[in-house]
Amino acid sequence: MIYYGRQSIDQSDIDAVIEVLRSDFLTQGPAVETFERAAAAYAGAGYAAAVNSGTSALHIACLAAGLGKGDLLWTSPNTFAASANCALYCGAAVDFVDIDEVTYNLNVDLLEEKLKKSAAKPKIVLPVHFAGQSCDMERVAALAGKYGFTVIEDASHALGAGYKKDRVGGCQYSDMAVFSFHPVKIVTTGEGGMTLTNSEKLYERLRLFRSHGITREHGLMTREPDGPWYYEQTELGFNYRMTDIQAALGASQLKRADEFVARRRRLAARYGRLLADLPLCLPVEAEYAASSWHIYVARLDFSKTGISKKDLFARMKEKGITLNLHYIPVHLHPYYQKLGFLRGDFPASEKYYSEAFTLPLYCGLTDEQQDYVAASLKDVLRGR
Repeated sequence: MIYYGRQSIDQSDIDAVIEVLRSDFLTQGPAVETFERAAAAYAGAGYAAAVNSGTSALHIACLAAGLGKGDLLWTSPNTFAASANCALYCGAAVDFVDIDEVTYNLNVDLLEEKLKKSAAKPKIVLPVHFAGQSCDMERVAALAGKYGFTVIEDASHALGAGYKKDRVGGCQYSDMAVFSFHPVKIVTTGEGGMTLTNSEKLYERLRLFRSHGITREHGLMTREPDGPWYYEQTELGFNYRMTDIQAALGASQLKRADEFVARRRRLAARYGRLLADLPLCLPVEAEYAASSWHIYVARLDFSKTGISKKDLFARMKEKGITLNLHYIPVHLHPYYQKLGFLRGDFPASEKYYSEAFTLPLYCGLTDEQQDYVAASLKDVLRGR
């Protein structure tokens, strides 16, 4: 079976994990700090706080920014639910800005228009770098300067991606950025995530919130310690800590991040050539972006074909290929409909959803497998 995504693990990754298993530390030891330093240096950020998932990384970023009851976060509807849920975890409200119909990222023109018209301004705007392609962050940052909101980049798809002359994650145009290390992402820790920032103050808060709100650092305590055992809980935090086992895997994987991205870029370019004669809308890169190609999404107007999306998924599975769909717009989920969102609220995202499907793309996908995927797709769409 050819899956839409999968991890790429080699012997060096296995050896790194075994070394930790034989060490004195399994959780919150030196491997976590090593991984954080390496990831911050790779992205070009000052600080990085590793956690147990991308969702946790989003949550503590919102907490560090002071998001709470009565506040508002705006994000894209074309994302995984965690990009919006993180605001609800903080007691805040969520709203969405529809997507650009070319990049499928948050439409910055619509963001500016909504900021001008809305009486209730967001405390946080959370752009999502869909499929590994950065949103136009310089424009978002300019709007943040004008309207006074915090910017958190959901860069879960975008480790190794570029924006203009910088790497995504360096927070040149944001307050914080978030990576995910789920197995289908660019590099993996099994499950894991990270929040990056250039602010020491935000970094200190990120570290507190990931570990119960507890500190052993003298400078963050309210009084003199009782002794070397002393610690204080100064915030209501969570157990979001990453283990040394996960961090060792992540640090090993990170050494090959550029290799992984280069292979994905090559595969994406091959798809462009292999599928050029089909009636598909294929993904493109904006002139300011260098995508890390976490996923490869094609679009098809199924109303003009003799096949439904369900049929396409079923027929491809019969051929040993699993497609996927990224994403069901968040505002269409029943939970968000209960919050008052309606079908028709964000038409570009809804049209995208009706047409989109995700093809297999991962570092270990061979040219021969990709040729088979493309040939199978052609056969299905041509009724063979």
